[in-house]
Amino acid sequence: MNRHAALRQVLALFFAERRRGLLGGAGLAALTVAAGIGLLGLSGWFVTATALAGASATAAWAFDIFAPGAGVRLLALGRTASRYGERLVTHDATLAVLAGLRERLFRGWAAPQAARQLLARPARLLFRLTADIDALDSLYLRVLVPAVAGLASATVTGLAVGHWVHPALGGALAALLLGVGLGLPWYIARRADRPARRRAHAIEALRARTVDLVAGHTTLLMAGRLPAQQAAVRAADARQAEADDQLNRLDGHTGLALGITGSLLLAGTLVAAAAAVEAGRIGLPLAALAVLMVLGAIEPFAALRRGALELGRSAMAARRLAPRLAQADAAEPPPVPALPPGHLLQAEALVLRHPGAARPAVQLDRLVLQAGERVAVIGPSGSGKSTLLAAIAGELAPAAGRLQVAAPLALLTQRTELFQDSLRDNLRLAAPRATEAELRQALHAAGLLAHVDTLPAGLDTPLGEGGLGLSGGQQRRLALARLLLRPARLWLLDEPTEGVDAATAADILQRLSDAPGRPAWLMATHLRREAAHADRLLVMHAGRITADLHRGQPAFRAALDTLRPD
Repeated sequence: MNRHAALRQVLALFFAERRRGLLGGAGLAALTVAAGIGLLGLSGWFVTATALAGASATAAWAFDIFAPGAGVRLLALGRTASRYGERLVTHDATLAVLAGLRERLFRGWAAPQAARQLLARPARLLFRLTADIDALDSLYLRVLVPAVAGLASATVTGLAVGHWVHPALGGALAALLLGVGLGLPWYIARRADRPARRRAHAIEALRARTVDLVAGHTTLLMAGRLPAQQAAVRAADARQAEADDQLNRLDGHTGLALGITGSLLLAGTLVAAAAAVEAGRIGLPLAALAVLMVLGAIEPFAALRRGALELGRSAMAARRLAPRLAQADAAEPPPVPALPPGHLLQAEALVLRHPGAARPAVQLDRLVLQAGERVAVIGPSGSGKSTLLAAIAGELAPAAGRLQVAAPLALLTQRTELFQDSLRDNLRLAAPRATEAELRQALHAAGLLAHVDTLPAGLDTPLGEGGLGLSGGQQRRLALARLLLRPARLWLLDEPTEGVDAATAADILQRLSDAPGRPAWLMATHLRREAAHADRLLVMHAGRITADLHRGQPAFRAALDTLRPD
């Protein structure tokens, strides 16, 4: 996708999210500029006319100071109010749009196999969600809004000067303001495109390499790669500094060009106004009005300077984000398939393949899971157990065959994913609208409520990164409570008691077995204590189910005896 198409798509998403707020903010920006130019021009006219009226007693008696004084006050108050409203509306709308785009982007990444892709380069998603999304605010705040304000500035100045001074002068001023005020930023944007993109790449590389240096310091030191990694960080920093230097020089040149252009426009207006006064076509007050209006009309175009410098960065961010944002828009929740009564899961001729792999990871002729069934998938490491669960959870798209899941499901992996937040908010990831009573009931069912009640802040107790503040067993119980909060009829369990002591594991497994509503299980395990709670054992080897054993069969106990003891 080229940059122009990407920019159009992102801007369309902007206005789809907050059309009224964005248009209202741009309108308030134009009103602010018009009020400011009018205030400056009217003030100049008023001061000059008052000075001339004061030179003659007769003129002083006849001069009306109340109407222009009221106009000055009205414009001053209106400019202040519109400026406040513009900042409030534009920033509120922009922040809301960026939040919406982050959600869209996250949905775009939350596709089958996306987690495995991101695992290889986790810095990519972080950079897209933060720096790339933040770069898009320049499109509206520093490009569109100043451009609308500049258009309003040229229009108001051209009409006012054309009406009160001379139509030709007004038309020339409007054309010059638009031509130079918009043309110069466009030229600078083209010149700044390459250094802006280089700076963005350098920042991304610097962030990723610094994180690698800090997180992998010990490994790098042991491997003798620490100096090389430090050199890589310094190289990325040098590239960023070089790009910053180029952009700063362009910024200085742009400021100089705008300053010279403004001075020439002001000088030309002054000469034209003086000629008009000398010819008797206008008086000194209108000459002052024209000069001061031109002075005020130049200011809005200066705001485009920064936006022009950052447009290359914004365009690159739009080009990188647009495909994922479009993918999120195009994605629709799949319809719930029609399965026979009592069936929660059905797979036929299913083939699962990891990206780039020569051979399929899983090949199943048929698999059926009924409501309330507890099924354990056992087999050696690499036999395809976790791959099967990933496909059922929607993290891996089938390469062939059919996989139907007719019930809402929940996944409990080997690793407990907890976040630096309160206990309450970690639980509400599963049920955002859960009541206090429901949260406490889930904690009680998971065997963690007694401990939570001993904490001074209770459910509002903050956890550190990764659940720091709770022991390993307590973290597992918190994950279990979150699972119990999820209204799911099918649980996918990937070694749910791995890494906890035998007593805690036995308690967690018993609580899973006693869960209300008896949700069905599909559990990947190599532990005997976990598989012993199953009604069926599916034995997998090399991606195929080689045996389907039911409790009570002699082979069922024999298969249990092959698993790792507690």
